[in-house]
Amino acid sequence: MEHKGPKKSRADRGQVETFTLELSGVEFDGEPDATGGEMLRLRTSLGDIRCRLHRAERNAGKAVTWMFGAGGGLGGPAGGIYERLGSQLCRRGVTSLQVDYRHPAHLQRCILDILAAVSFLEGFDLALPGGTVLVGHSFGGSVAISAGAIHPGVAGVAALSSQTFGTERGSQISPRPLLLIHGEADEVLPDDCSRDIYRRALEPKELILYRDCRHGLDQCVPELDRDITAWIERVLRVQPATTSLPAGSARSAPQFGTRYALSAVG
Repeated sequence: MEHKGPKKSRADRGQVETFTLELSGVEFDGEPDATGGEMLRLRTSLGDIRCRLHRAERNAGKAVTWMFGAGGGLGGPAGGIYERLGSQLCRRGVTSLQVDYRHPAHLQRCILDILAAVSFLEGFDLALPGGTVLVGHSFGGSVAISAGAIHPGVAGVAALSSQTFGTERGSQISPRPLLLIHGEADEVLPDDCSRDIYRRALEPKELILYRDCRHGLDQCVPELDRDITAWIERVLRVQPATTSLPAGSARSAPQFGTRYALSAVG
């Protein structure tokens, strides 16, 4: 699988450089832990992408891909919401993949990482085409919006405490749903950021604001868990699975080959 994307050179803003990311394999690091989480690395031509996977107990072809802010890493804001909800959703038929960027804060390369992650989920039969939602926080909100606009396998996008830079493609999420969540007491990125993204986006779209909640969303954990879970349930139509994909398909040989051309940002 190859993903191609241009970016503007810092030396010459008038030139656009095209770079390619190719997913060549997947390496699992050890056995699942007590929560069912597995560490893995997506092997690419531009370096490894570190991820944490919670496989659905009943594989219904539905998945969530989570991404953090400009500092990268796993776990998520609000006391580790990605890990917390991922370990819960896998028991309800939804696979969860947390992605740690190769180059945190580099928008174009982070978008490529998420495109590769979604293709991994589909290639390993962990998600059906159109069966993945993206959830990103802060800088990761713009990554989620950009990747969601590009990848046809994305069913919806949720951006938490998002920045506005890199969200120019927000209107291209439609007709898929876009959820924006922000704390009104955000000390890093004001809630005007999500309000602006909301104004530019097309339906279906939803904006949720939490009073007295700051950038990390630690002051509104119960509400955030409730609202994100309800949105994922609604978008992916989560319900008790009556059918499953073939057992063991998650480790079958994937078939890749999709290419993407990304517009330079900034």
